[in-house]
Amino acid sequence: MDAIEVLMKRRSVRKFTGEQITDEQLKTILDAGLYAPTGMGRQPWKFVVVQGDENHKTISDLNRKGRGGPEGADAYYNAPTIVLAFGDTESPLYDYDVALALGNMMNAAYAVGVGSCWIHGEKQMFELPEGKALMEKWGVPANFVGVGSIILGYADGEYPAPRERKENTVVYFK
Repeated sequence: MDAIEVLMKRRSVRKFTGEQITDEQLKTILDAGLYAPTGMGRQPWKFVVVQGDENHKTISDLNRKGRGGPEGADAYYNAPTIVLAFGDTESPLYDYDVALALGNMMNAAYAVGVGSCWIHGEKQMFELPEGKALMEKWGVPANFVGVGSIILGYADGEYPAPRERKENTVVYFK
């Protein structure tokens, strides 16, 4: 599958089989993120990979607490792998750089047969005392903040069809 095909066909997946992705797939996906372009080559990020039911529950509960979601809801859609992304606030473009890395990861995931979806709420959840404690446990420096996350797993069913693209969203100034 070539790069353009990946970009045009990748869709967010929110229903997973529950089967864990392979270590090889995970490494490929993470490496694609680490090679994302960054402002001034700073690479102002840290990524934490979360796997396992208890760890998933811990992160899901923290996300719900940070965002104020309904009891029992799982913002991570029971995906077997979560990649949490943190950005270095001492780098002026950290949020853009981390977003590019996560985008690369989602495209790479599709290329290796893994479904993905961007999830929000990490900023709020890692501002909580419990979130800060986890960051410290993982060795994420205090000047880093949660930017977002992606979930990874094998799609349970067909990929969603692409939505129509909005018209008049490109202006040419030649």
